[in-house]
Amino acid sequence: MEYELFQQLKTEINSNARRVQQTANDIAVADTLAGLAFVAENNHYVRPSLHPLEAPRKLFLKDSRHPVIEQIDLGEVFVPNDLDLEESKCRIMLITGPNMAGKSTYMRQVALIVLMAQCGSFVPVSSSEFSVVDRIFTRVGASDNLTLGQSTFMLEMNEAAAILNNATERSLIILDEIGRGTSTFDGISIAWAIVEYIQKLSALTLCATHYHELTSITQELDSVKNFSIRVEEEGEKIVFLRKIVSGEADKSYGVQVAKLAGLPKSVVNRALEVMEQLEKTSMVHHLPVLINETQKKQKNSAEVSENSGNSWVNSVNENQQLSLFPEESLYLDELCKLNLNDMTPLQALNYLHELTDKMRK
Repeated sequence: MEYELFQQLKTEINSNARRVQQTANDIAVADTLAGLAFVAENNHYVRPSLHPLEAPRKLFLKDSRHPVIEQIDLGEVFVPNDLDLEESKCRIMLITGPNMAGKSTYMRQVALIVLMAQCGSFVPVSSSEFSVVDRIFTRVGASDNLTLGQSTFMLEMNEAAAILNNATERSLIILDEIGRGTSTFDGISIAWAIVEYIQKLSALTLCATHYHELTSITQELDSVKNFSIRVEEEGEKIVFLRKIVSGEADKSYGVQVAKLAGLPKSVVNRALEVMEQLEKTSMVHHLPVLINETQKKQKNSAEVSENSGNSWVNSVNENQQLSLFPEESLYLDELCKLNLNDMTPLQALNYLHELTDKMRK
């Protein structure tokens, strides 16, 4: 009798399958909307103001917050931040600052807010106004794929290639420390070229970097602006204020962060000594000047060939890369005494040519 009743029940349900499925779908929609409404009311979200596709592209957020991180008790109050990107003004935010200061959280919360708004949700801001995007592209985090023989840098470049080949002017791009997986000169060169490409693409972009030399690109591109995370020093300690401000960071505080992580005091002290030597002698500090001078020379002289004029880095890397450590280079003293401000672009290129000849020999 039990089996017969079970068969009757199956037959009855089967004849009403469409009604059951429609009811389940309606309940799912109601549950989703109720969940969004509950979160919006309890976390003080507001309705976003979305611009139509034909309107000028804009992304304005006032007091934006990360919808997940702000709910986690990390021992400090979550600090809201503003964002103002606009097609005709600032399209690319170049963000500098130390690790742990909050650069990645800031960029991710922007991407999440845009995604939530286009899903139909209210968003964690006090006010907002932005254009609809076609896609959100992100290059965030570090990983590798040993089974395919791909390093962290290779995967990073694969993701960067996918972004540059598929993004449009209506896309939102998030880049976190692009080019960090390789040598300093290569990394800066790649990051510089990517920012230039995105500027021509005209997509709204947030780009975080530890290459302070890259901040000089704002002198060449009006649509790129420098921003940083505020940090205050209290003696030998640093305090992260979690606030995005206009302008580049004065330094990266990498050694201080390493100290916070628990590195032995002797290692930290030695790192400070080495850093002081590098700051005095490293040619990396001259990178933006050399790039800018080379670009000016390319524009003003038809005699410079493509092979020799593309980048000063090509000239150096044909044989070897300049060492960052003073005991390993023969020409750092000579370079330290060099005053590029007193040289014409032609003199700078001639000197660079002489230097590379010496290194090849």
